[in-house]
Amino acid sequence: MAKDSCEIYCFDKSKVERVQQTLERFDIGGMAQLFKLLADETRMKIAFALCEEDELCVCDAANIIGSSVATASHHLRTMHKQGVVHYRKAGKMVFYSWKDAPLRQLIRLAAAGQRELIAHGTP
Repeated sequence: MAKDSCEIYCFDKSKVERVQQTLERFDIGGMAQLFKLLADETRMKIAFALCEEDELCVCDAANIIGSSVATASHHLRTMHKQGVVHYRKAGKMVFYSWKDAPLRQLIRLAAAGQRELIAHGTP
């Protein structure tokens, strides 16, 4: 038997009920969608770039991620459809920025966590 699993079935009923009630108040499916959105490496690069700069045009994003403008535009459009970024059009240019600060903080926390892992030899 695996040592990383309980050897008997026993649970704390009050703890389980408390967490289940809390879960019911949140859109867990929406949270999972957000993480799926950011699970794509290209979109994560764009997300990180938007943490470094307040606003990027599609051409900036394409150059940062090393892709075509069409590819960058596709990923930014996907992020916009999920409601995580704004866009504004200025003449023939389209600029994107984070819609809200908590997502920006999430990306920064993930980056800090990654730096910690690397610093301790666990990439």
